[in-house]
Amino acid sequence: MIRNSRRFILIAVSALLLTSCGNGGASTAQENYISGNGAVTFISAAERAMAPKLSGDTLYGTKFDFAGNQIAVVNVWASWCSPCRAEMPALTALSKKYSDVQFMGILTRDNLANAEVFARQLGVPYPNFIDDSLLLGFRNTLPANAIPTTVVIDNQGRVAARISGPVTVGGLSDLIERLTAE
Repeated sequence: MIRNSRRFILIAVSALLLTSCGNGGASTAQENYISGNGAVTFISAAERAMAPKLSGDTLYGTKFDFAGNQIAVVNVWASWCSPCRAEMPALTALSKKYSDVQFMGILTRDNLANAEVFARQLGVPYPNFIDDSLLLGFRNTLPANAIPTTVVIDNQGRVAARISGPVTVGGLSDLIERLTAE
């Protein structure tokens, strides 16, 4: 009986030790996120709601205030997110192609040092906010429902579209062109 009790305690302690070290160093931010599939949601002009004020500290240590009165692309990303890393060259290229469109990023659930190194390595030319509480302002329109998510704002400051998941050059270009033609 004592022998069986000791065996049970040994098994229980072993199981506890093995399960307590199963994380492998990954953060909960990396484990608890939803990856989108690239689905596009477009809102007709009559149904659009105003976008939140986008202002605050950026990844490069500056402050940025989006003035509005132009089409804007807001990308929600993190440096540890593989789809985010894959889409960043497309966003950078499109920000250069559409110089009259304001591109912005909102960094979420990330290490600032890692994100800054990643953004600098790719030469990301647009501001990236480091305050992900800005995302709360989209809750009544098209909230970020995956990482990455890209929201497009029309030239009247209203939320017009959302891409849940990584953008493509063609898909985002189509949205920008559609809004430009309005």
